Amino acid sequence: MEKWNQTSNDFILLGLLPQNQTGLLLLLLIIFVFVLACLGNSGMTVLIFLDPRLHTPMYFLLSQLSLMDLMYISSIVPKMAINFLSGQKSISFLGCGVQMFFFVTLACSEGLLLASMAYDRFVAICHPLHYPIHMSKTKCLKMIIGAWTLGSLHSLGYTIYTLHLPYCKSRVINHFFCEVPTMLPLVCMDTWVYEYSVLGSTIVFLLLPFLGITASYGRVLFAVFHMRSKEGRRKAFTTCSTHLTVVTFYYAPFVYTYLRPRSLRSPTEDKSLAVFYTILTPMLNPIIYSLRNKEVLGAMRRVWGCSPPGRHEHG
Repeated sequence: MEKWNQTSNDFILLGLLPQNQTGLLLLLLIIFVFVLACLGNSGMTVLIFLDPRLHTPMYFLLSQLSLMDLMYISSIVPKMAINFLSGQKSISFLGCGVQMFFFVTLACSEGLLLASMAYDRFVAICHPLHYPIHMSKTKCLKMIIGAWTLGSLHSLGYTIYTLHLPYCKSRVINHFFCEVPTMLPLVCMDTWVYEYSVLGSTIVFLLLPFLGITASYGRVLFAVFHMRSKEGRRKAFTTCSTHLTVVTFYYAPFVYTYLRPRSLRSPTEDKSLAVFYTILTPMLNPIIYSLRNKEVLGAMRRVWGCSPPGRHEHG
C-alpha cells in the first residue's frame, strides 16, 4: 500500500482508474468523451448565439445548460488526466476548494435551470396564448441570473465552511475530484449538523426542482394527448421526451447519491455514479438536443452548412 505524506496541506485524490494499461485505455476513452463534450456544448452555445431563429427563451436556457455542462466537465477531467499521466495524485488545498466551488455551483444552478426549462415547455404547450407574457426574454434572463446567483452563493458558503473544517485524520480522498460527501469522513469532529445541511440543500436544489419538473411534464403530457393536431402532438412529445431524457440522466444518479445515508454508500459506487453526472451527461446533452430537434438541425445547416448524417429537416 502506498504511503502518502500527510505533512502537506495538499489533499490526495485516489482517482477513478487503476494505474495500469487498462486504466490508460479508459483514460483515453474519457479524454475522447471530454473532447466530444467540449465540442458539442461550445458548438451548441455558439449556434444559438449566431442563429436569430434560435433567439427564444427555450434556446437561451439551452445555451446556459450547454455552458454549465462545458464548465462542469472542464473542472474535473483535465485534473484527473494530469494526475493519472504524471503519477501525482495530489491536489492543492486551494485547488480542491476551487474544484468544489465550481462543482456545487454548477450542480445547484443546473438543477434550477432544468426546472426553468420544464416551466418554459409547460407554458408553451399548456398556455400558448400567454407564453409571450409568462416567458418573455426579460423573465427568461431573470431565471438564468437567478439560477447562477443562487447556485454561486450557496456554493460559496459551503466551500468556505468545508475548507475550514479540521482535517486531522487523513488527507486521502477516495474519489477523482473534491466532492463534499467524500471529504466529510476525513474530518476529526462530529459532522452530523453539516451532513443534515447537505441533505437539506439536496432537497432544495435537486429534489424540489425534480418534483416541479415531474409535475410540469405530467401536465404537459396530459395536454399533448388531448391535442387534435397530429403534427403538433408529435412535435410537443418529441420536445418533452428530449427534456425528460436529459432530466433523468442528470437527476437519477445525483438523488441516489446524495439522499442515501452514509452507511449505505460505498466509494466505488459513488465514483461510478459521479461519472454519469460529471462526464457522461455533459457529453450526451448536446447530442440528445441536436439529433432530436428539427430547429437545431436546421440552424446547423444555415450556420455551418452541415447536419448529422441521415437526418432531414422535415423528419
